[in-house]
Amino acid sequence: MLGIPLLAVAGTAAVGLAAAQRYTATAYVAAPALPLTGTQAVNQFVAGFSAAVTAPVVIDGVSKETGVPAGTLRDGLAVEQVGASSQLTVTYTTTKRDTVAPVLREATKRALTFLFSSQVTIASGQVDAAQSDVDAATKAITVWETANRVSQPDKQYQATLNEMASLRQQLLSMQAVGNQTGARAAQAAIDAAQRRLDELGPKLPDYQALVLARDAATGTLSRARETLQAARAQQAAADPEKVATIGAVGPVSRGKDLLRTLPAAAGAGLLLAVLLVMGLEWRAARRR
Repeated sequence: MLGIPLLAVAGTAAVGLAAAQRYTATAYVAAPALPLTGTQAVNQFVAGFSAAVTAPVVIDGVSKETGVPAGTLRDGLAVEQVGASSQLTVTYTTTKRDTVAPVLREATKRALTFLFSSQVTIASGQVDAAQSDVDAATKAITVWETANRVSQPDKQYQATLNEMASLRQQLLSMQAVGNQTGARAAQAAIDAAQRRLDELGPKLPDYQALVLARDAATGTLSRARETLQAARAQQAAADPEKVATIGAVGPVSRGKDLLRTLPAAAGAGLLLAVLLVMGLEWRAARRR
């Protein structure tokens, strides 16, 4: 009961002391330097950056730049949020001291670039899609105007209404002074204006529907451009030289590692001893 746990502890300690010395450093990423907006912006940044650090495109890029295998990078990199703040820590631990700082530098740089470049790419795609909708709506209006041989019928309709109001005022003035010739001319102009209204009126609903579609597409394009502008501002602010700070490289304390592993080894050894004793007792009982 004592020998097996002691043997497990001794073996674990021997392996730990014989293992190669590990080195570590921490990079601090300060999100307050970024123009984050919205109540969930910090949480989204933390989740997005944590995922970006271990994303294949980031890991492969860091591996290519530093010469460290991708598997070693995944095992050595760790991202943590500092409390409930927007600050993050990126820690890298390895047995090769000279690779610690380059890996942290490349990992933070590529993760920030990947995270904010993807937002710019998405926003750019939304702008392109909105611009296509605006172009299609504008073309539909042009086709309609060509087919109906009229340009901007809504404005023509309103202008004709204003003209008729003025002509009616003239007609009343002419009738008041007894100018029959002027009154007949004003009435003829009113009749001509009414014919234009009768011609334009039935065409307005279809045209106005096309105009509303174009206005909606234009509004969507404006919002998409604002989103793209904000994404580009975040990308410009996500400069690793401004956002990330890398601490000094130092050795990992073997004592702390042993304090974490020895209790587990002792517990596993004790469990194994108990199971062994139970097995021996069961075997002896069967023999009796």
